[in-house]
Amino acid sequence: MAQDPVVPECRYRAFISYSHQDKAWADWLHKALENYRVPRRLVGKTTTAGVVPRRLVPIFRDRDELASATDLGRKVNEALAVSANLVVICSPASARSRWVNEEVMAFKRLGRSDRVFCLIVGGEPNATDLPGREDEECFAHALRYLWGDNGTLSDVPAEPIAADARPGKDGRINAKLKLIAGLLDIGFDQLKQREQQRHQRRLAAIAATAMVITVMTSTLAVVAMHARRVAERERNQAEGLVSFMLGDLNEKLGQVQRLDIMEAVDDRAMSYFQSLPSTDVTDTSLEQRAKALEKIGGVRFDQGHLDAALLSYQAAARIAGPLASRAPANIPRQIAYSRVITFIGMTEWMQGDLDTAGKSFATAQDVLRRTPLPLSGNKALIQQWATLDTDLGHVLEARGKLDEAVEQYQNMLVHCRQLVEGADSKTEWQELLGEAHNNLGKMALMRGDLPTAIAEYRADDAIETAMSERDPRNHDQRENMVRVRAILGRTLALGGAVDLGAKNLQQAIDGAVQLSEFEPKATSFRAKIALYSTQLARLRRLSGDLEQAQRLNDKAREIFGDMTRQDPSNAEWQQDYAEARLEQVELLLAAGQQGQAQNEATQALSVLTPMQARKPDERSLLLDTARARLLLAAASPGSAASHQSREAALKDLSSAISANNDPRLLALHVEALLSLDRRADADPIVRQLWASGYRDLELLAALKRNDIDYPSHAASEQRLHAAVGAMDPR
Repeated sequence: MAQDPVVPECRYRAFISYSHQDKAWADWLHKALENYRVPRRLVGKTTTAGVVPRRLVPIFRDRDELASATDLGRKVNEALAVSANLVVICSPASARSRWVNEEVMAFKRLGRSDRVFCLIVGGEPNATDLPGREDEECFAHALRYLWGDNGTLSDVPAEPIAADARPGKDGRINAKLKLIAGLLDIGFDQLKQREQQRHQRRLAAIAATAMVITVMTSTLAVVAMHARRVAERERNQAEGLVSFMLGDLNEKLGQVQRLDIMEAVDDRAMSYFQSLPSTDVTDTSLEQRAKALEKIGGVRFDQGHLDAALLSYQAAARIAGPLASRAPANIPRQIAYSRVITFIGMTEWMQGDLDTAGKSFATAQDVLRRTPLPLSGNKALIQQWATLDTDLGHVLEARGKLDEAVEQYQNMLVHCRQLVEGADSKTEWQELLGEAHNNLGKMALMRGDLPTAIAEYRADDAIETAMSERDPRNHDQRENMVRVRAILGRTLALGGAVDLGAKNLQQAIDGAVQLSEFEPKATSFRAKIALYSTQLARLRRLSGDLEQAQRLNDKAREIFGDMTRQDPSNAEWQQDYAEARLEQVELLLAAGQQGQAQNEATQALSVLTPMQARKPDERSLLLDTARARLLLAAASPGSAASHQSREAALKDLSSAISANNDPRLLALHVEALLSLDRRADADPIVRQLWASGYRDLELLAALKRNDIDYPSHAASEQRLHAAVGAMDPR
């Protein structure tokens, strides 16, 4: 007897869950499913999924349909409850997304684990189990394990039902059909066979049109080459047809996934352009050719045909270059030439040739230098400048040339400021400006320049705050604001502005609490509450308020303990929990409870040591592991193990210090040396920290215990005051 249909009881045929970084895939899938017409001979059949409908409608997309929701948690749960299926777009971004994981959990909680389907668009399934490839994981945690009888995830691995849209796997069309077959509980082979029959009929007309246009183009090309008097007119006609081929026709072919015809059209267009003379034609015609060749390159780049894309971009550059040289005051021509060289650099980068890509970006920047200055408010020109500043900065950063990278990011900042001037400033430009400030802040901190780091983080904070206030319903934006506020608070405290740093951290906690109240099941917000509570607890302890520090850290340990029990595989939470344990060690030592402190330090170190072994270059892990070793030594003074722990911490820190002026590493290095009675070795590092204006309370306490004078540095204090003093008290 057939099972009762599921779909009629549900409002939505499927609920699409995805990371905002995969929005393009979500757009495609949503349209592909809702536009799909089930083959006529299958409509009306009864399967375990119900009666096969004519159309797969409606499909629910949470980010679109909840844009004006006031209660996201309630609306999501309501939508999931009335959705027959859950389709998860799987990628490394989706695997890290709190929303995706929570939506899978909620759907499984409804007892519908067998109606969860995956569309793999990037990364690698179950890469978490592959040493060194954990970052490639594309399945969210809730997808990787079966739902237990106790109403929570079990530790039994699951085998998600997945269609694989990656190149070399199912491909986009077969992956779509596999999903539809699963949603309707119809055999894939049966559906594909009928789909192929239908597509052959539908595509015959399109293919014929493409061939007719191609023949017309070829004919016109021959005429253009042999009939000089009418050449220009017929070239224009031919190139108009080519523009159609590369535009509307390519778009239509792309919608039905006829990449073979697209490639044939593009190849014929390339042959046509290469056959044309470069002289005795108008500049307008040449501009049209360059634009068309660039478009061909873009199609090939998107298809992953990098060698072919490079040939197209280079052909476009050979036309756009002379056009730009002949008219250096023509800004659109300079932008067009610079842009196509930038695409060449991006293609070279994708091919793994970083040096050549850097040269291309530099050449593209040289093209822009020919334009008259100032930029005269041309946003397209300014944006191209900012794009190249970013690209060159990334190249230099990848090469380890931080000073030169900083120069590029500073140029980027200048151009971003020009970009956002005026009433027509776009949100994406504001976000780009904030990112420029944040990058400069990070690099300044790495170089030990605290005043600059504070000033840059402060600027980013102001931008994020303003955008959040303009769009209070945008919780992703509010989360960005909370994150930057916490970074700013921590950095302020490193420069000695402890009270202001604590205030910023408290505001970050309050913001995370508000977000958590809005969406109680969002683990990301709870993790932020706990992390920032640990960081504020440290400042309270160092300021002498042990009672408040203990309350804050107890809350952090409670949250992290609960979260790590639910998901032991989450390395980030494990590290954050270890940091909370280390703060507890400090509090226990302050209370004279060395035995308990030693136990806590041992547990923290047992988590951090294997993590640092897997990622030895990760700065935060190095700091945490070295701190854990020093605290373990402090909890068992005088023992041989204590001395070994200090030596191990010093060894790790010494290997990193030589190429890094990060004051946090330097300060911990000083503490390790002083704990081993090596004051003479510590003195030059202390002077370096003093000159930088570093005044973290932990370092000051360690220096005081060793009777080392550390007065205020007048010049650094003045710079820090300039960076801190003008801040809004909030």
